[in-house]
Amino acid sequence: MIQLIDDKKHSATLVTPSEVMEYLYCPRFTYFLNVLKIPQYEERRYKVQKGREVHQQRLEQNRDYIRKKISMVNKKQNVYLSSEALHVRGVVDEIIYLKDGSLAPADYKFSEYRPYLFSTHKIQTALYALLIRENYNKPVHSGYIFYLRGGSKMHAVAITKTLERDAVAAVTAMLTIIQNEELPKRTSYRMRCADCCYKNICV
Repeated sequence: MIQLIDDKKHSATLVTPSEVMEYLYCPRFTYFLNVLKIPQYEERRYKVQKGREVHQQRLEQNRDYIRKKISMVNKKQNVYLSSEALHVRGVVDEIIYLKDGSLAPADYKFSEYRPYLFSTHKIQTALYALLIRENYNKPVHSGYIFYLRGGSKMHAVAITKTLERDAVAAVTAMLTIIQNEELPKRTSYRMRCADCCYKNICV
């Protein structure tokens, strides 16, 4: 099993794949949320609320949707998984059982499909894949992301060793920020600050 930094000190520190995505967007998110414990109040944001509504509608009204896309034989929905070794916890939208005996995470996003994959989405999928592999002791070779705005479309994500290493490296970097309790550098992409819930206190 992959070992991260200072396991004894971080034995109770578990971050979520969503928090890892925010870290990759801007490292200061980790500092404000996980060190200073300032909540982000994401429930107030329209896209988050709408995404949850559409996601639930998709689960209730289109339960056979994935069967039309991939070779699925079974699935579990809204599964909570955690790993002390990885220092990660989260709820997987769906765990898909494939015909070849492997499992795969499926994630639904209230956003528009693009012909390319965001690196943050790939890292998130890899973390869900690692959680599934550890908790179910089954091979996980791929993951699936469904984009719900403008019609449902899918991206398949290959779970490679390189992607797994990148995902673990992101978690390790987050734990370093939490351990050191030092304000990291902000993102170099200043346009990202416009929609950040911490923009008024980030100096």
